[in-house]
Amino acid sequence: MSSVIAVTTDDLALPLEEHVSRTVAALEVHGHLVLLVPPDPADPVRRRVHTVRAALEADRVAIVPVDLPPLAAVLLAEQLRQLAATDLGPGVLAGAARLLSHYLYSGALLGSVAKLDRVEVPVGAHLKSLVPGRHFAVLAHPEPHLVEADPAAVPAGPAFLTQLALAQGHGVDPGWVTGPLARAWRAQPVREVPLPADSARWWGTGKLVEFTAYIADVGVLYQLVTSVRRDSCGWCGLAVIGDRCLFCSAAVDGLQRIRPPERPRQVVHAQRRPHSLASRTAPSLPSPPPEGSPHQHSALER
Repeated sequence: MSSVIAVTTDDLALPLEEHVSRTVAALEVHGHLVLLVPPDPADPVRRRVHTVRAALEADRVAIVPVDLPPLAAVLLAEQLRQLAATDLGPGVLAGAARLLSHYLYSGALLGSVAKLDRVEVPVGAHLKSLVPGRHFAVLAHPEPHLVEADPAAVPAGPAFLTQLALAQGHGVDPGWVTGPLARAWRAQPVREVPLPADSARWWGTGKLVEFTAYIADVGVLYQLVTSVRRDSCGWCGLAVIGDRCLFCSAAVDGLQRIRPPERPRQVVHAQRRPHSLASRTAPSLPSPPPEGSPHQHSALER
C-alpha cells in the first residue's frame, strides 16, 4: 500500500544520509511514496526531497508540489492515505493530490498580520494589527480573503458537506472559529489537531488558530477521484490521472484509457470491520474544479 507524506522543515533537521535511509525503509514497506512539498522550487524542503530522490535514483517516489497552508497540506496527506487503502494505484493517488486540493478551505485567525505575506494585507489592517486585542480572519485557500474577525464577517465557505479542523498556536481564543465560522460553514463537529511545525513561519506569527474545512468521508473522496478519466502511462505503465505521470514525469497522451473499476475494493479501518465504499451514500458531492483544471469530472451539488 502506497504511503503519502507531507514533508516539512522538520525533515531538514535530519542528516541527509539518515533521510535517505528512512526513505529506503519506507519504500521497502510501502512500495511507492507520494511526497507533498511546497510549490517554490527554491524552497529548502523541496530541494532536500529532490536530492534524496536523485540519490536513490528512485522512480517509485512522486514529488507533488501543493500550494496550501500547513494544516491543509497535512489534511490532504491524511485524505490520500485513506484512499491508499482502496484499490487506487500510486499514480492515481499522486494525481489526486491536485484534484482534492480544490476542495480544501483553509485559513487562520491571527493576532497580527504585520508579517503576513501569503495574502495581500491592506495598509489599514497593518495599522489595526498594532492595536492589542485585534484579531484577523484570513482565508488563504481557495480564494484569499482578509477581514477583521467579527461574528458578522465570516468568509464564504464550501457549498458542500465538510468537517472543520483547527490547530491552536498561542495567545488567540479559538471561539470565533468554533462558533461563527463553524456555524456559517455548517461544519460539525470541530476536530482539534496539533499545530503543524511550519504554521507560525507560514502565517508570520505564532499567535494564531489555523483552520481547514475538508471532506472527511472517504467514500465521497473515492467517488471524486474515480469520476476522473484515467489513462495508462506509456513509460512506466502506472494508471494515472492528469496530463503527466508524477512518478516518471512522462507526459500522458490520453490514448491508453483505463475503465474505472465497477466495484471498489473494501477499505479496512483500524478497529473497524471492513465495509464497502460502494455501500456508503454521500449526502452531496462537491462542484467540479475550476475551468482549466487538469481534472474534469461531473459531480452533484447539494
